[in-house]
Amino acid sequence: MTADPSRILEPQPIAGQVQRESVRGRPAEWIRYRERGSQWMLRLMAYLSLRLGRRLTRGVLYGIAAYFFLFSPRALRHSRRYLNLALGRRPTVLDCFRHVLYFATCIHDRIYLVNEQYERFQCTVEGEALMQAQLDAGRGAFLMGAHLGSFEVMASVGRRQQGLQVSMAMYEHNAQKINAMLAAIGHRARPDIIPLGQIDAMLRIADRLDSGAFVGVLGDRTLGEEPVHRVTLLGREAWLPTGPMRAAAILRRPVIFMAGVYRGGNRYHVVFEPIADFSNTPGREREAEVRRAIERYAGLLDRYCRSDPFNWFNFFDFWRAQSDTPGA
Repeated sequence: MTADPSRILEPQPIAGQVQRESVRGRPAEWIRYRERGSQWMLRLMAYLSLRLGRRLTRGVLYGIAAYFFLFSPRALRHSRRYLNLALGRRPTVLDCFRHVLYFATCIHDRIYLVNEQYERFQCTVEGEALMQAQLDAGRGAFLMGAHLGSFEVMASVGRRQQGLQVSMAMYEHNAQKINAMLAAIGHRARPDIIPLGQIDAMLRIADRLDSGAFVGVLGDRTLGEEPVHRVTLLGREAWLPTGPMRAAAILRRPVIFMAGVYRGGNRYHVVFEPIADFSNTPGREREAEVRRAIERYAGLLDRYCRSDPFNWFNFFDFWRAQSDTPGA
């Protein structure tokens, strides 16, 4: 019996999962505390950046980062807690400022990347052969990312891989932020975004995959009320959503980890690593394979949080779920 693809991302617990019943009906913290910023500031920054260039306008980033550092004590508290785990030591003030500065830099670089000014950046790619093999197969795959570094830098990879098409599946909240940012910098083209939560979302995802496209999804945040799976991340118990991986399993597609980490100056490093291939997974093994895939995803996220600690932009209490989840 085939599952209804329009219901794949609805809250349907699977064996071995625990639902966060104590936070049901309440949005996750990352939704309740919106990121700072404004349209007029984005327009001004885009205007200056495109006319004065990246080197001159990077100086402004230090002022923006300093403002965030001084007037966002909640975000800085959570940044300090995360860095303590990722660095394996007590973070210094400079460590926390660098975390904020990397975040500001990746947002700033979006201006150039969405305007296809790729020549401004030195970009290395790891796992390019994996992407080429999947592209040659023509069946499409899921790209499972995180709020780690820059997704936009992946477009530079698309320039090297002829025929590579990427659609993004994201919650309406994030889709609105992306579109607002593009409107603010005056970029007319819009990325192919599939808003999750709409009744036809999974049908549209299946259609993109059938055409040979890749579908990108971020797997490191929950809305606060969907099914989750318990993992270990940076030595602490954490909870990751099961919906994206379950979708890949039901649609019988490979899942590839993706990240575009910022490494200072104008350097980015794009990585692709295999997570799972559900193409031939029997139905009776699907639930166990989904859990194993989520744990491998958590392991890869853990690795890059440790190797590139200033790239994970979660300025909220990610580990709060430990005390809010029954049975934790």
